[in-house]
Amino acid sequence: MQIIDLRSDTMTQPTEAMREAMARAEVGDDVFDEDPTIHQLQDMSAEKLGKEAALFLPSGTMANLVGLLTHCGRGDEILLGDRSHIFLNEVGGLSALGGIHPHTLPNRDDGTIPLEALEGAIRHSDLHYPPTRLICLENTQNYCFGSPLTPQYMDSVTELAHKYGLKVHVDGARIFNASVALSINVRELTRQADSVMFCLSKGLSAPVGSVLCGPRDWIERARKWRKMVGGGMRQAGHLAAAGIVALETQVDRLAEDHLNARTLAQGLKNLSGIKIDPEKNPTNILFFKLDHPKVTPEDFLAHMESQGIKLLLMEGGVFRAVLNRMVTQEHTQSALQITKSILERQ
Repeated sequence: MQIIDLRSDTMTQPTEAMREAMARAEVGDDVFDEDPTIHQLQDMSAEKLGKEAALFLPSGTMANLVGLLTHCGRGDEILLGDRSHIFLNEVGGLSALGGIHPHTLPNRDDGTIPLEALEGAIRHSDLHYPPTRLICLENTQNYCFGSPLTPQYMDSVTELAHKYGLKVHVDGARIFNASVALSINVRELTRQADSVMFCLSKGLSAPVGSVLCGPRDWIERARKWRKMVGGGMRQAGHLAAAGIVALETQVDRLAEDHLNARTLAQGLKNLSGIKIDPEKNPTNILFFKLDHPKVTPEDFLAHMESQGIKLLLMEGGVFRAVLNRMVTQEHTQSALQITKSILERQ
């Protein structure tokens, strides 16, 4: 049976070019900073995002954690969205491992946090308060319908932060999706941020890895934090080789995922029992709610999986579907037909 996996763009398999590059990669010991392929990936990543230096890490969660640990000390406070991945899905690592206090603010559906809310949350010096050190943004904003944050908003937040002596870290796991959706160079989204992380293993289709970018001296400190939390890798150039191919060949292709997501969203909108606003799904992530009198979310999920369609069930009968390189236009149409048949036969 054909499997159409819409749970996440982490389901992407490496391309043949990636597999070939991994097999022939020149490698060294990265803990000694002697892996030439990792150097190449890091230099390429820093140049693409307009930063001085970069650091290759095993995952986006570790890259975000290392970034926060490098920016903040124990007892420091960060401002971030209540729908951010760092707050919701990274096991509380910032608090458990870093002693960093998260101060959450409501995300709007477009992923933004109002500037007045951010400014109002910045602590003034007081014996009783943790010092505010950092603002964290996420672009695209996963749980806000995969929304891309605009350069104007990114600039406004960083200007506000720097006015008060704060730094800005960007969880840019899918920041290339944002740049493609907005038809701009990714540097326009990162130009003022103090640090930014992006994932190679989501829509870009590399098997493993994320990259943290920032000032050279800051990256040197981050490198030590990476070692401390267990991210010191050895001949990891085999993994970095796939990341190089991803950056060279997969960025522009992300537009295909966005197109397929729009096709899926428009098709789901026409089905009885599903609530979705296609205008709220501008990139490769879409959310829809099942509102069917005879089908529970759990039954729907089971029926879909029995037909080879895998989805992620969230709270309240809400489903997430993420388009990716493994899901073609034909797969998208097939998923729509299967969904229609399941709902109509109940």
